[in-house]
Amino acid sequence: MKIICLYGSPRHDGNSTAIAGRFIETAASLGATTDIFELNRLVYRGCQGCCICKTKLDKCALKDDLTDVLEALKEADTIMLATPVYCGDLPGQVKCFIDRTFSYLVPDYINNPKPSRVPPGKKLVFIITQGAPDEGMFADIPKKYEAFLRRVLALDQVHVVRACGVGSGAIARGVSEKFLQQAEETARAIVIGIPAAGPSF
Repeated sequence: MKIICLYGSPRHDGNSTAIAGRFIETAASLGATTDIFELNRLVYRGCQGCCICKTKLDKCALKDDLTDVLEALKEADTIMLATPVYCGDLPGQVKCFIDRTFSYLVPDYINNPKPSRVPPGKKLVFIITQGAPDEGMFADIPKKYEAFLRRVLALDQVHVVRACGVGSGAIARGVSEKFLQQAEETARAIVIGIPAAGPSF
């Protein structure tokens, strides 16, 4: 199994990265191959709305550090996206990446029963952290982006690991071991099929 891992936090050692690390470590121990891209270390732009990917090319027309990431995702069996919540939504680094996945959609994607150019059957592991302890706050984020990503990435499954109430560095300090355990269980569910305790859609 090939897993492409995307770190969306600008903090190299933040909470979402720590949880993602446990997921990756567990998946690798079970035989999966993992490639990591740290979005904050890449130089790229968001979608330019040129629609060249719908008229002249079958991929994004922009050539920057995200080009190789977009190509790599096509061949992945599983995609892991780890991100914090910033200002009530995903950080700009992650949103720009998601906007660029618009290039995966075929020209007639609105009515086409197979709207994505990527091979079907992928899994997504969506790791989201937030400082606010109230689980009701920002609960719309995984639902909102899951619907779009399921379409553009031809997803078969979405697994969510959501860590609420983790302030700066809480995971790294061992404050919330339960979220690391959820990441480990999710890795086992993805690689060897053992059901995870966390939500999946």
